Amino acid sequence: MPLVFILAFRNLFHDRLRFIATVIGIVFSIVLVTVQMGLYLGFGRMVTTMIDHASADLWIMPQGTKCFEDPSLLDARERYRALSINGVAEAIPVVIGFADWRMPGGATTPVFVVGSDLRSGGLQPWNLVEGRIEALSTPKAVAVDRSYFDRLGISGIGATAEIRQQLVRVAVVTNGIRSFTTTPFVFMDVDRARAHTGVPSGKATYFLVRLSPNTDVASVRRQILSNISDVEVLTPAEFRERSRAFWLFSTGAGAALFAGALLGVIVGTVIVAQTLYSSTKEHLNEFATLRAMGSSRRYIYAVIVCQALLNAIIGFSIAALAGEAIVKLTAATALPIVITPGLTIGLFLLTVVMCVGSAIAAIIQVTRIDPVMVFTR
Repeated sequence: MPLVFILAFRNLFHDRLRFIATVIGIVFSIVLVTVQMGLYLGFGRMVTTMIDHASADLWIMPQGTKCFEDPSLLDARERYRALSINGVAEAIPVVIGFADWRMPGGATTPVFVVGSDLRSGGLQPWNLVEGRIEALSTPKAVAVDRSYFDRLGISGIGATAEIRQQLVRVAVVTNGIRSFTTTPFVFMDVDRARAHTGVPSGKATYFLVRLSPNTDVASVRRQILSNISDVEVLTPAEFRERSRAFWLFSTGAGAALFAGALLGVIVGTVIVAQTLYSSTKEHLNEFATLRAMGSSRRYIYAVIVCQALLNAIIGFSIAALAGEAIVKLTAATALPIVITPGLTIGLFLLTVVMCVGSAIAAIIQVTRIDPVMVFTR
């Protein structure tokens, strides 16, 4: 096997320009796939960020709700029916909705209001860098993310603006709570959220259900559905999956990301296959000599596959470094690229499959070698 590796290594580096072209093709395709899949994972996380940070065992929502941003309404009576069920400890109202943020200079920008019962802690802002959650209980207090300061025309704690002609004051500042739609999130108390979004008193978008210890979730869900009509009751995992499916597939965003990843694989495979084929064709006489000396086809195939694996390892190593740099560069953007350990392993296996698969064309060429050709030189 060491001889196989040495021969493969020398063949690979014999023409350095061709080797560089091969590596560039591999790196290009893997980086493209990395970016597309990283965007897919990052997008998937951003569309469920509110669900991920809500403290709930079950979500009660209007029937047909497709995602968290769907602002349909529930009646407060449904909350009390849920509270009457054995095992339900809390049913926390959450109100969401779009509104206009008017800056002191008169300019306006849309914001997405998120209101929750702050005393129960159903859906509170996180990653606080200035202020305390308790400050949101004071009149006119709201929480915003500092990444949106320029967009909202503010500079930090104490800044004022208007939502629906009602004065608001920044009392809490967060870091990293970004919306995939680029519309800034504004957190506040649930009653204030109703006033700023036009939701009638006693209405809510969701009820976050918390259960008593050792309560069977499935049993409580069945009771809620039997007691309350025209609602859906989902676990956080189910609601998360529904939201992702809606934004990634119903809107076509997921198809675009997968198409880009597929394009990267095709381009890389074609480049690697063409390079390996050309390299093998140039060394046909050498392979014929090996055949004439008694080397088995299996040995020659091993040399070609070893070349492909060397290409895969070198190309993936460079692509991995590039991917890490891209992750750092996009960490603070509206749509960060996310690379998980599972994705890294999958990309390495993809690189190996792509390179070994590309070697098939070269192997087919070698199978046609006649050892006699070595004597015609």
